[in-house]
Amino acid sequence: MSAFIKDLIELPFLQNAFLAGILCSIASGIVGTYVVLRRITYIAAAISHCILGGLGAARYLSVVYDLPWLRPVYGAILTALAAALTIGIISLKAKEREDTVISALWAVGMATGVLFIFKTPGYNEDLMSYLFGNILMVSREDLYLIGILDIIVIALTLTFYNQTVAVCFDEEFARTRGMAVEFYYLLLLCLTAMTVVLTVSVVGIIMVIALLSLPVAIASRFFDRVWKIMAGSVFLGMFFTLTGLAVSYTPNLPSGAVTIVLAGGSYMLTLLFSALKKPTAKTAA
Repeated sequence: MSAFIKDLIELPFLQNAFLAGILCSIASGIVGTYVVLRRITYIAAAISHCILGGLGAARYLSVVYDLPWLRPVYGAILTALAAALTIGIISLKAKEREDTVISALWAVGMATGVLFIFKTPGYNEDLMSYLFGNILMVSREDLYLIGILDIIVIALTLTFYNQTVAVCFDEEFARTRGMAVEFYYLLLLCLTAMTVVLTVSVVGIIMVIALLSLPVAIASRFFDRVWKIMAGSVFLGMFFTLTGLAVSYTPNLPSGAVTIVLAGGSYMLTLLFSALKKPTAKTAA
């Protein structure tokens, strides 16, 4: 741990990783609360897997057509938003089962990404890191983009907080109050899409859904107000990502995997604590 602290003070790439963990935790804690309350974790997982297609396509176009400005993350953002809107519109307007659409986009997105990666000349280690995350590869430019997306997520959440909470808890009640339920549902999916793109750099496509849901699952055990669950999830996300980064640094372990193990272990301990506490409360009553 002392080596990590020493290097954190001296090494810019480690400072970038530290800041990325903080910034990503803000969005994932806020939007993850909506995802869990609305029970759309499967949609969030599908979006995260779809973005591999955007990552691969952007990298392919950048290399083959010599477009150095076209970074993989730009393709990820466009693909995530497109997937979110497609899932939302089809589930709202068409009679097709939502889970069928989600499964199809999940598979096609991953397959498309694999094809583009396979056809891209050169070494594609950086794209493969998106599958499992590599927070140490976050650049200063990535931090600026994460910060901008963070601001967008926070601004939209503050502006439409009451509406999105109403849609999450009771869609029919919100509809009777004259709210544009379809609009807020699509907005929620777009927020989820942007947050998925943020979180992929920390834990990767494979484990992004865990970082969105586990801090929320823990916080909801201790708080009963939505904004408190959001705040608790943000701080828990920061704790897990930064602790995962510190613990994995010296033994050179994948920081994303360590982060999720810490979050999963904490969730299991929370469940155990809750199970042991219930009988005691009944006895006291």
